[in-house]
Amino acid sequence: MENKVTRQLYMVPYVLWIVLFVIAPILLVLYYSFFNIEGQLSLDNYQKFFTPVYLKMTLSSFWYAFLITAITLLVAYPTAYLLTKTKHKHLWLLLIIVPSWINLLLKAYAFLGIFGTFGAANQFLELIGIGTQQILFTDFSFIFVSVYIFIPFMILPIFNSLNQLNPTLLDAANDLGASKWMTFKRVIFPLTIDGVKSGCQVVFIPALSLFMLTRLIAGNRVITLGTAIEQHFLVTQDWGMGSTIAVFLIIFMFLIMFLTGTKKRGV
Repeated sequence: MENKVTRQLYMVPYVLWIVLFVIAPILLVLYYSFFNIEGQLSLDNYQKFFTPVYLKMTLSSFWYAFLITAITLLVAYPTAYLLTKTKHKHLWLLLIIVPSWINLLLKAYAFLGIFGTFGAANQFLELIGIGTQQILFTDFSFIFVSVYIFIPFMILPIFNSLNQLNPTLLDAANDLGASKWMTFKRVIFPLTIDGVKSGCQVVFIPALSLFMLTRLIAGNRVITLGTAIEQHFLVTQDWGMGSTIAVFLIIFMFLIMFLTGTKKRGV
């Protein structure tokens, strides 16, 4: 009985945190979404969201989030696999994760210098004879910087899945005559799919709501749902429409979490 009471007391800070900083903000956003720009109770914002402008913006957000996640996965999976084969794998993993500790704004400003007209990237292009190119404020620069930022978050869960893989299963596949590709296809990848799902989840969801990089790196050429929310709250002062977009963004995020969630397998 005493242990039960103690556990309940320990749960109080957690429950308060969830209520104050998760549930309450979501309910507040939902409340504001039912008010138009004049402050009147209305469903106009929800009707406006299903117009071609916002539907196109939603598709664009999903497309860029998909590209960022797919490219990040293509780079992160072989990187994580190679890390598990190195001698000091945890040290190398730490070196990859360390850049994620740096503030996102500082990294964005660093790439402004790298991709600028007189930056290191254009100096390299001049050196090999291609000449100065417009790299900054393009789709390429936006996707490149986004992939760079999210790679550590994709590598970590995949590395953990690969690191926990039973090596005897690989030996068994080899003894049965499976090629390296067949071993990867039938053994390694299926057994590490939970790590892949977790990595895709922690990359796709933030990529869907990016707004700062669209301004600094893409020069507002890329418009996402996150950018639209920022514009409505800070520029047009249409909090109702900004909240409506946020409501749909939250719904999309929960759907993605459900689709990429991992189910415990029975033993």
